[in-house]
Amino acid sequence: MTASSHRYRVLCLPGSLRRDSWNRRLLLAAAAHAPDTLSLQLYDDLGDVPLFNEDIEPGELAGVEALRSAAAAADALLIATPEYNQSLPGVLKNALDWLSLDGPQGEVLHGKPIAVTGASSGPWGTRLAQTALRQVLHACGALVMPTPTLFVASAESRLQADGTLADEALAASLRRLTSSLEPWIAQLRPHAEPAGLVSR
Repeated sequence: MTASSHRYRVLCLPGSLRRDSWNRRLLLAAAAHAPDTLSLQLYDDLGDVPLFNEDIEPGELAGVEALRSAAAAADALLIATPEYNQSLPGVLKNALDWLSLDGPQGEVLHGKPIAVTGASSGPWGTRLAQTALRQVLHACGALVMPTPTLFVASAESRLQADGTLADEALAASLRRLTSSLEPWIAQLRPHAEPAGLVSR
């Protein structure tokens, strides 16, 4: 298999537990518009991750171990965050705190290529939440893709439940975001193994 046919594993984290989350829809749409070089997999189990407690080793908790193992196996993360009270939601910060710890998989976020986006019903499209998220990720040693940025406003009218889009401008923005992630991964993880048959 040549380098051009590699499929990089990208773990997609929706920063919300809401069943009909706009950010979950956004990640489904991203998977539908991603290039073939990326294999996007949605992580739907953040609700199984307990509150962060440094007295507990990550390997002692099944929900934490599952999250850390999935993130460690991925070549990159794509995080879609809601915006609650002008910042990222607690469930997402909690997950990142667990991922930042050293454990059997190492410091999972350190050196990990990451892209961020987010959707909200308001006019600002999670700008403040994404700024806060980038700050947290930088503190964890993650390698956050600087551009392009994507702030999805008025999400309720732009994102269908199954991830389909009637909004061609948003579809083009998602293609641009995911297409930019592939060279970002290739630059930072040049020796990554092909992803093979991973669900997209």
